[in-house]
Amino acid sequence: MKIGRFGNSDTDLRFQEVCEGSIFSVLNDVMEQLEKKFLIRPIRFEGLHRIETLEYPVAALREILLNALVHRSYLGSMTQIKVYDNRLTVWNAGTLPEELSIEQLFSPHGSFPKNPLIAEVCYKAGYIDSWGRGVEKITDACNDANLPSPQFFERSGGILVLLEKSSESLTPVKTLVEMPVKTTDAILEVLRREPNFTLAQVAEKIGKSISAVERATKKLKDARKLKFVGPKKGGHWEVLHHE
Repeated sequence: MKIGRFGNSDTDLRFQEVCEGSIFSVLNDVMEQLEKKFLIRPIRFEGLHRIETLEYPVAALREILLNALVHRSYLGSMTQIKVYDNRLTVWNAGTLPEELSIEQLFSPHGSFPKNPLIAEVCYKAGYIDSWGRGVEKITDACNDANLPSPQFFERSGGILVLLEKSSESLTPVKTLVEMPVKTTDAILEVLRREPNFTLAQVAEKIGKSISAVERATKKLKDARKLKFVGPKKGGHWEVLHHE
């Protein structure tokens, strides 16, 4: 895997590293390089306590890298990780299986590893669960960190994953002193004021995708923090006031 730190464009390469070795050593090496050299840890405060978290969730990065190692074409170019001020991309050689499209990645689907033996090793080592939940895990990790949902593209004979920072995280003052609002908290806040909103209206209001809002809403309903009252058309949302 090759990691590059870029400025405003792909031609503005600041520095780079190449990680080689076994699958597990590459995974650990790339994560270490990202955490220590390529990414930053914005500071925020909860009360008197200083909190430092990586600018992209570790769970999302780990899942993206594992997917790259399991699904890549090892006859193609090495996996390329590009880090910019406001985004991070991972390009991996190899196309999607015939059974899947980009759109289907975001809905329940089976696991179709391009490299079954590598997938089996990663499964037995406890790195993956072989249920086809990788994209769901990446999306949930980004949403929980108050980041936009990941985007996937088919590009140059491979798959490109794009992670972006939220607009709030690009504002230094807010990064230092404010705690990011989770998707679930944002939904509750909107529905307290506008109980007749549809989920599409909520998504537009908080700047999230409809699928992300649907997943977060299900979590709130399962946790009995939110419920829908009345018929599907003409009903309203009720925020439940209990822990």
